[in-house]
Amino acid sequence: MLAGLDPEQRSAVTAPAGPVCVLAGAGTGKTRAVTSRIAHRALTGDISARHVLAVTFTARAAAEMRSRLTLLGVQGVQARTFHAAALRQVRYFAPRLLEGRAMPELLDSKVRVVTLAAAKVGLRADRAAARDLAGEIEWAKSSLVEPGEYVVAAAKALRETPHDPAKVAEVFAAYEKLKRGNGVIDFEDMLRAAVWGIEEHPDVAEQVRGQYRHFVVDEYQDVNPLQQRLLEAWLGGRDDLTVVGDASQTIYSFTGATSAYLVDFPRRHRGATVVRLVRDYRSTPQVVGLANAVISQARGAEARLRLELVGQRPPGPEPDLRIFTDEPAEAAAVAARCRTMIDGGTPAREIAVLFRTNAQSEAYEKALTEAGVPYVVQGAERFFERAEVRQAMIALRAATRSVDGGIPLPTAVREALTAVGWAPDAPPAGGAARERWEALAALVQLAEEYAGTPPVLPVGEAAVIERPVTLTDFNDELARRAAQQHVPTVDGVTLASLHSAKGLEWDAVFLVGLSEGTLPTTYARTAEQVEEERRLLYVGVTRAREWLWLSYSVARSPGGRARRPSRFLPQLDRSGGGERAGATPAKQAAARRPAARVISCRICGATLLAGPDRKLGRCPTCPSDIDEELYERLREWRVRVAGVQKVPSYVVFTDATLTALAERKPVRAEELIAIAGIGPRKLGLYGESVLALVKGAAVDDVCPQKTFEK
Repeated sequence: MLAGLDPEQRSAVTAPAGPVCVLAGAGTGKTRAVTSRIAHRALTGDISARHVLAVTFTARAAAEMRSRLTLLGVQGVQARTFHAAALRQVRYFAPRLLEGRAMPELLDSKVRVVTLAAAKVGLRADRAAARDLAGEIEWAKSSLVEPGEYVVAAAKALRETPHDPAKVAEVFAAYEKLKRGNGVIDFEDMLRAAVWGIEEHPDVAEQVRGQYRHFVVDEYQDVNPLQQRLLEAWLGGRDDLTVVGDASQTIYSFTGATSAYLVDFPRRHRGATVVRLVRDYRSTPQVVGLANAVISQARGAEARLRLELVGQRPPGPEPDLRIFTDEPAEAAAVAARCRTMIDGGTPAREIAVLFRTNAQSEAYEKALTEAGVPYVVQGAERFFERAEVRQAMIALRAATRSVDGGIPLPTAVREALTAVGWAPDAPPAGGAARERWEALAALVQLAEEYAGTPPVLPVGEAAVIERPVTLTDFNDELARRAAQQHVPTVDGVTLASLHSAKGLEWDAVFLVGLSEGTLPTTYARTAEQVEEERRLLYVGVTRAREWLWLSYSVARSPGGRARRPSRFLPQLDRSGGGERAGATPAKQAAARRPAARVISCRICGATLLAGPDRKLGRCPTCPSDIDEELYERLREWRVRVAGVQKVPSYVVFTDATLTALAERKPVRAEELIAIAGIGPRKLGLYGESVLALVKGAAVDDVCPQKTFEK
């Protein structure tokens, strides 16, 4: 069980019973550590697996936890989201709590009822406005705020309300009244019902606490006050609690989530064991270094628990930093690079384009479509709710009545999907049609994976037999996944907001639109809000395993008003980062200095930031057109000059400058001085000789010793 764990992970796994706080940085193996802790305690007899409740925030994470525990040989652990755990308990105890009345229907969306509530108080709300109001009501209920308390609570929290706070409070009150009148509840009501059942009914509390005695909470930095109250109700004063979180990934405060419970855990639980996981197994040292640089400037309460990650992977490419003239040019360049990477062998599903707001997606959807690149919009529509997926599941169920039982499962699935127009060898070029094709292809891939894990059937008490999986088995698996929203991987470039990318990772990540006003957003007015925007970029950076691109466009549209790069990019400070609140006078003065001369790649047009790239006049990934023979003559000439001057060769010209000369082949003094690193002094010393070499002169012809003597 402990083999292969690093020292910090082992400390987390073997920590004694009681309060344990695992501060786990991005990519540090927190899921492995927490599941190993549960398994280790269960297999050593310290706890019974059936008495464990492990809570996380997504069905995907809960499914991953259950899968890992099964592989570790532990069955019976309840791994669920807060909502799933609460719903299960409320349904179980409903006959007792509701005194025989039927359990109210659960709303899957507030929008329709909010629209009616807004109309009741004289407010017209379209779908977008209704979503904003629903979000505000969700924040209030998650924060344990009642309608009559909303105005004061919103003011204290500095909420950007969609309407006048008093009007929002009216909508909130009307929404609650409509729900009660229609006999329905929302997700927050369900959590409150679970709390009420335990706090107000001793028999329910006794039964729940008898069942669940050991608790694990993942992503603890995202807990809101209502969820914390439910956790405390479950605990009932006990302290066998393990929490896992990273304060630097606190990005959901707008929903009511707060890292305060994570930050204060050692104070609230005296004698708690605190373990820090800092070894990053996900990303290259280059990506880790940038992530550390971004978060190192953080301030506020969360910064107290800031972790400095240590990359464990072999070195990789430096992050690629680009500036473009406008957003269409930025999107086109991203799409072109995606096309190149896919053509070079990188699977499309291992590439992601991440942005601050969903509104930025459209430009990249268009650019990727024009480049013939398949893509998937994360969070736009749940996988199992897509029309083509629903049709496919109907076709698969229908096929169970006619399929030959001897046909391998993947073949049976492919044949069944032909009924909905899917063909394995005819993917469309891109866009929505390609996205639909990829969704069905994901079902085929899932069938191939599922066929490799045949069911195990008990025979007697010890022996087991295996049988081939059937189409009926696969349909049952799809139904289970649909219920838990455990979606398969779709083969397309992922387009996602930074918020929806949390918890995911890719080989290659494009972080785009990194300009002031977008990241941080103009709505981030307080110091706390600005810090959350910084953490959002940190989350984006840490999604990348190997290759990372960061870019912004000077203008939103061609010829538009100029913008500055995000203040969170330390590498871009001297390209117009501007002054910052709290900066020292020296730093403010540096920010007011004129921006460095803009140098663009002569091949793709991107603005060059790194010194070697500026000298070359091109991006390191753009093709080189170097004159090898000229380069060798320049190197020989440099050796002779350095020998005469008794200085290292790089003092004359660096390798990057020689490469730039051999690629760009300047023939006039103004072309020579345009190369970064060649100023007036070096032009005077070496200009005539270099120009002669470019024109074909031999080294012996331009190296009389007296020319270079000091």
